[in-house]
This record gives sequence, structure tokens and C-alpha cells, in this order.
Amino acid sequence: MTSLPRFAIIGCGLIGKKRLATLPKSALSLVCDLNKSRADELASIAGCRAVYRVEDALGPDIDAVIVATTNSTLATISEQALRAGKHVLVEKPAGISVKQIETLEQLATPKGLNVRVGYNHRYHAAFQKAREIADSGALGPLMFIRGRYGHGGRVGYNKEWRADPALSGGGELIDQGVHLIDLSSWFLGDFTSVSGHADTYFWDMPVDDNAFLDLRTADGKTAWLQVSCTEWKNLFSFEIYGRDAKLHIQGLGGSYGVEQLAYYQMRKEMGPPDTTIYEYPGPDVSWKLEMDAFIGDIQQRKISQPGLREARKALEVVEEIYRKK
Repeated sequence: MTSLPRFAIIGCGLIGKKRLATLPKSALSLVCDLNKSRADELASIAGCRAVYRVEDALGPDIDAVIVATTNSTLATISEQALRAGKHVLVEKPAGISVKQIETLEQLATPKGLNVRVGYNHRYHAAFQKAREIADSGALGPLMFIRGRYGHGGRVGYNKEWRADPALSGGGELIDQGVHLIDLSSWFLGDFTSVSGHADTYFWDMPVDDNAFLDLRTADGKTAWLQVSCTEWKNLFSFEIYGRDAKLHIQGLGGSYGVEQLAYYQMRKEMGPPDTTIYEYPGPDVSWKLEMDAFIGDIQQRKISQPGLREARKALEVVEEIYRKK
């Protein structure tokens, strides 16, 4: 397919609106939500029609769907879309179990359908630059990653859908934690050893509000990660350590602070490193870059990365930690 795919957005909440803003104006055919008023509102903004059943969003006039619902229905709606022959961009974590992701893989692969999973953090400017530096070999062999990601919730957070395991599939680990797992495996590779725990320290809810992970690859590279919704002041910190240099990404824009990449190059005599700071104070374009990549994947018949394989590997870590609870 070289023409622009025709899209449907399924799920008209906050993330559905974010996705709408990234689509070319002529690409969206319809929006869908079980909540009629929410679907009508987004349709009015987009200048397209609204439908209120998933089946009605999967007709022959649609090539690809964006699934932006609660975690509990991400996989089931994606499965419906794949059975109808549609390409899919599904929000992370793409499902609430490894088994769900495996079902999607079994459907997508034989049909030649493309599934991209919404790990937009890979497309932040600081991460794109970090990937460029790492790929150049300037860091030397990678050794380990240290990552922290946290927010402080808000009044009533423990009553929202993310605090309901039937809708979310878990707590902070499956919410923000999968981003850190995905980013870490992007640089280090698959994790074959999983240690850590998830617990609830503050919020009165049946899911975790903190998780602590020690992940290792087959060749001994390590990711030491913490995610938290008791951080109070929003925080993002991701450090990549090589034998010759280190990268430190801080901030994601907005309440997380200005996005910044610090590049520390070790000198032969060691001591204080040569330091280069890159700052990205502009708007967050990661969602747009991710959408452009998805459209390009469809047009060029490429397998998306991150896709279902990456989603499955992240959920394998999540399931192992939750088994330890």
C-alpha cells in the first residue's frame, strides 16, 4: 500500500485525542466509543463520523485502527481488528497478559498485518539522540542501565480505572513500568533473568504503587529500574552506562521538566569527563513521529518495532514480578 491508510480511532478519551492530533487530516474516516457523547465529541473535533460499536469501525472502508482504550480491552479489540484484516496501532501494554499478546501474534503474522505498540518514549528527541550515539559505538560495550520514572498521582487516584485490576491488569508496573522495560531492552537486549518486587505503600488500592526491578540479559548486562506513583514531584531519569561513556536522559517535557540528554565521555586519564548537554525544550513530537513511522510501516510492508514481540517481552517481565507478590 503506497496511498495513505484510512484510519479509525477506537477509544475517544485523552489518548484517542492525542492520536487524532498526529494523523494527517485526510486519513481519519471515523471514531468509535461505547460512550456516545465521547465519540460524538471527538467526531465533531475531527470532522468525521462516529460509531458506537467496534464492529461498525471495522468495515471495508478502514485500513488501520488505533486502539486507545483501557488496558483490559486493548487485546480483545485488537484481535477483532486483526480478524477483520486491519493493521493496528495499539496503546501499551497492548494487553494484560502474555497469552493475549501471543494470540495477536498468531493472527497478525500469517495475514501479513502490521501491529505497532505505543511505546512512544522511543521517539522522544533525547532517546533518538541517545540511540544514535550508542549505535555509533562511542559508549563502548554497554554495561548497565539505571532508570527511574515516577509521579505523585492526584486526589482520587485510587478510585480511577488504573487502580482497578480488572481494567488495568495491575498497577504502576504495568502502567509506567513497561516503558522503562521497553527502553532498557531496546538498548541492552532481551532479559533472561528477572528479579524484584511490586508493592503498595501509600495508595488504598488493590494494585501496586511502586515496583523495583533487577533485570539481566544472557551476557550479564543489567537494568536496575524503579517506577512509582508516590514520587510527588514528577520524575524521569534514565542512565545508560558504557565502558567509555555514559548517557543520562532527564525530563520528558511538561511537568517532568525540560527534556535533556547529558553525554559524559571518559578521558584516557579518567577524572572529570568531557560533557556535552543537549536540551529539547520544544513540544513533545514523539507521538507524531511514532504515527509517521506506523504509516510508513504499512506503506512499505515493514514489521513495526516496537511491535507485538516487544510488548510480549515487556509483559513477560511484568508477569514474573507479579507472580512474586
